[in-house]
Amino acid sequence: MAIPASAAKPDEQAVAYQRPQVPFMSKDLVHGGVMTDWIEDDDMWVPATDTVSFKPLILNASQGYYVNLLRVRRSGVISRHRHSGAVHAMVLKGRWYYLEHDWVAEQGGYAFEPAGETHTLFVPEDVPEMITWFHVTGGYTYVDPQGVAQGYEDVFTKIEATCRHYASLGLPDDHIESIIR
Repeated sequence: MAIPASAAKPDEQAVAYQRPQVPFMSKDLVHGGVMTDWIEDDDMWVPATDTVSFKPLILNASQGYYVNLLRVRRSGVISRHRHSGAVHAMVLKGRWYYLEHDWVAEQGGYAFEPAGETHTLFVPEDVPEMITWFHVTGGYTYVDPQGVAQGYEDVFTKIEATCRHYASLGLPDDHIESIIR
C-alpha cells in the first residue's frame, strides 16, 4: 500500500524520482516569459497575412496539436473556420468574439471551443492589437458562410510556415526542431 504524500515525512518528499524515465520519451519543453517577453514585437512572429501572425510554442506532430500565440493587428473578420478537435484559448491582449455567439473573449479570459464547431472570429473596431494563446487539437477548415471548404490549417501547415519563416531569418534548423515533438 502506498503512503499518501501528506503522511510521508517531509524529508522523504524532497527526493527526486529514482527510476529511469520511459524510454524514447520526448524531452520537456519550457519557455520562460510567455505572458510577457513572448508577446513583444520581434521577428519570431510567423506572418500569416500582413496583419495576422503567430508565434509557436510547441508544434506536436506526433499527437496532432499545436500551441501558439496568435496576434491580430486589424479589426473585422479574421477567419471563419470549423474545428476537428477541441481548442483552448487565453486572451493576453485585446478582445475578440465569434459572430455566432453572444460572449466576448477579453484580456485575462479563457475560452473553450468544442470539436465540430464552426464560427467566425471577429476583432472589434476599437482593438488595435489582439494576442491570444491557443491550444489547437487537430486542425480547422476555413469555410464560407455556407460551410463550403476554402482551405485548412493544422500542425503540419504550421510547421511548414514556421520553417519557411525561420529559414528566411537565417535561423538554423535546430531552432525549429527544438519546438517540434
